[in-house]
Amino acid sequence: MEHVKRYHSLSLMVNNKELLVEGPITGSHLASLRFDEGLKAFRIPEQQHEALIEIADLPEGRIIIAREGDLVLGYVTFLHPDPLERWSQAQLPDLLELGAIEISHKVRAGGVGKKLLEVAFSDDAMDDYVIITTEYYWHWDLKGTGLDVWQYRKVMEKVMGSAGLSWMATDDPEICSHPANCLMAKIGKRVPPETVVAFDAMRFQNRFLY
Repeated sequence: MEHVKRYHSLSLMVNNKELLVEGPITGSHLASLRFDEGLKAFRIPEQQHEALIEIADLPEGRIIIAREGDLVLGYVTFLHPDPLERWSQAQLPDLLELGAIEISHKVRAGGVGKKLLEVAFSDDAMDDYVIITTEYYWHWDLKGTGLDVWQYRKVMEKVMGSAGLSWMATDDPEICSHPANCLMAKIGKRVPPETVVAFDAMRFQNRFLY
């Protein structure tokens, strides 16, 4: 499968900061930028910066960023699911996982998350994919936002829903381990039926329980 990547961008003002939201960007472009110290939900900022550079250069990898000048203040990643996850079992070339979305506290509550997804899904090529995101409460910044798990989930559903992702049922043990966890997905208009069938087979592997 050819992974077509078409660059899109937009600008917005948040907390008196003029942000450029752009992508998919290359690893070399990302390497030329600084990473905000507030982007530390998954790793320390320096390590996460390096991880995103690697993802950007993967054939299927997509990194969309929000930056003020050369300072990255938010990002979203798309890539094939981790080989250790259920979602990689069928090895579907046209399935991408929205692996992470993170916004610095300096520009939160400014609609940056929605704009990152708007730019990401501006590329018509996204209609060639099943896009999934697995939301686990232990990845959420509950302390930093002051939200409880249900409030945070509502926020995530609203942000993801702005790009057309919707809740989907699954019997995946990790997702089922807490009622706030969830699987959300968007099936592109050009995704073939056989991919949808394979995706559904991954969603439910213990059908005798239902």
